[in-house]
Amino acid sequence: MKQRFSVPTVQEFALIGVTALWGGTFLVLHEAMRFAGPLFFVGMRFLFAGAFVALLAGKRMFGLTRREIWAGTLIGVVLSTGYALQSAGLQYISSSRSAFITAFYVPVVPIFQWLIFRRAPHLMSWIGIGLAFAGLVLLAGPAAGHLTLGHGEFLTVLATLAIALEIIFISMFAKGVDSRRITVVQLVSGGLMALCVMPVAGEGVPGFSWVWIVCALVLGGLSALVQLVMNWAQKSVSATKATLIYAGEPVWGGIVGRLAGDALPPTTLLGAAFIIAGVVASEMRPTWRRKASSADRIGQTD
Repeated sequence: MKQRFSVPTVQEFALIGVTALWGGTFLVLHEAMRFAGPLFFVGMRFLFAGAFVALLAGKRMFGLTRREIWAGTLIGVVLSTGYALQSAGLQYISSSRSAFITAFYVPVVPIFQWLIFRRAPHLMSWIGIGLAFAGLVLLAGPAAGHLTLGHGEFLTVLATLAIALEIIFISMFAKGVDSRRITVVQLVSGGLMALCVMPVAGEGVPGFSWVWIVCALVLGGLSALVQLVMNWAQKSVSATKATLIYAGEPVWGGIVGRLAGDALPPTTLLGAAFIIAGVVASEMRPTWRRKASSADRIGQTD
């Protein structure tokens, strides 16, 4: 059986690039959390990011449409909700357990895509999804997978659904809008929501520190780049394929950690191999079905 391999597009390479950058932000984020709460930091980072993109957009912002406002706000609220719920869940459960639960967005996205767009993913996409999910489970570690559902787990499950919806909504609204303008709306609305939730969550405003300011500026610039590329690339890249690319984030994070001196256990290396295999498998398209159907037609003619 021959396999037809789909050559990655420029948009897919762009998503791989921002995923690699995003996977390397753990050290910056870890440092920032020593000086600011998660909601405050998320809010400031998104507002900085929105300001960066607005400056980039320039006069194009005056052409902001009603569709871009409500679609961008919807995506921004879901984006901020995912970050906030995941951060809240980490107060009750370990990071490995959080990573294990969050990994469920990989199979959830194609299911949502199937339900919303009425488009079933290709068989090879399902195989790729299965491999990538298995890889993420291996990265999370064996201690993460005990089947209990406490307060932290419930919050993280909700965060996982929000992450999946963000990817779906970006694919849903990417076409017919200006990528820069809708990115500004997403980031500003998400940042404002995070700051407004702070009193409800009991989180106070941190004291002045150049550490969280510099970290927020750095990650704000990265958030601006990531959201811009996502909004642009997902005009032509399906939500399912984008999800498989995003699943490589912990692989890039592991590479950065290794360069920083962290030791990588065998399960981490195996998990990374599974994720890469999943992305490769999703690009393959077997030709045996087409050949079989042609043979059937010849047999019927004879």
